[in-house]
Amino acid sequence: MEKKNIDWSNIGFGYQQTDKRYVSNFKDGKWDDGELTSDANVVINECAGVLQYAQTCFEGLKAYTTEDGHIVCFRPDLNAARMEDSAKRLEMPVFPQDRFVDAVVQVVKANAAYVPPYGSGATLYIRPYMFASSPVIGVKPADEYQFRILCTPVGPYFKGGAKPITIKVSDFDRAAPHGTGHIKAGLNYAMSLHAIVTAHEEGFAENMYLDAATRTKVEETGGANFIFVTKDNKVVTPKSNSILPSITRRSLVYVAKEYLGLEVEEREVFLDEVKDFAECGLCGTAAVISPVGKIVNHGEEICFPSGMDEMGPVTKKLYETLTGIQMGRIEAPEGWVKVIE
Repeated sequence: MEKKNIDWSNIGFGYQQTDKRYVSNFKDGKWDDGELTSDANVVINECAGVLQYAQTCFEGLKAYTTEDGHIVCFRPDLNAARMEDSAKRLEMPVFPQDRFVDAVVQVVKANAAYVPPYGSGATLYIRPYMFASSPVIGVKPADEYQFRILCTPVGPYFKGGAKPITIKVSDFDRAAPHGTGHIKAGLNYAMSLHAIVTAHEEGFAENMYLDAATRTKVEETGGANFIFVTKDNKVVTPKSNSILPSITRRSLVYVAKEYLGLEVEEREVFLDEVKDFAECGLCGTAAVISPVGKIVNHGEEICFPSGMDEMGPVTKKLYETLTGIQMGRIEAPEGWVKVIE
């Protein structure tokens, strides 16, 4: 298929309307068959549950062109499972996992001309989402819902690509100990907007959120999990019930153990020990890994030995191995890569 006339190497991380998207509606206790549509607009009642009480959740994954020319997705089954967890927590109907993956395949195939070519640095970002569509005025779950998938070609999430960034310790809390931090609910991201705008105004790329209960332990940023490397090359990731279980982080943990032979610890990470790590990175679907060169905690600077010029050596190996798997340069574990065409 002939690709769209897009300057693939210079697109940003933003929305660009593509040809088709998937839509399925939940009504009278069941999902309809779903279909692809050319209409990019959503029409809902003014009193729809999503507008009144933010009853919505979403996912994010990517399609890539591999070295041998195939279009693939990375572990969409895990996105389907995580969306099921989100739906259950928000009292929304579960969109079946097999149908989720099939819908992803349909959307990518229908928009294959927008999948960036291999080596461009760009990808096709896929956004499945679900929301309450029927009117709700009393505080309760809605009766009707819509599940949709859109896609858009994107460049790197952070400007400058893999150049280390500077972040700050936030004064705001991202999630309560028994709240919704572990699911991908729209409301989690809404509450982070003021904090990220404030951070950007102060010259920082992101926020480091601490646990709300004690404000002594590292949780995550507004849109990515943390990954640390000790001075003896041990990979450490924060563990908490209010952290979103990142598919990228879980994949990196496996890569660290099984591909690179590194020791990995998933445990509570205290802010006081961050200064002792050799490397730090933010991992997630959008950025894969973005290296952190400096963390500022109310005037105190924590500078990692890896510096501000490039990724640390272990972080770089993790990044290169995972992206190598995604792009088909390195053999993937069974079931990790879904070939679209």
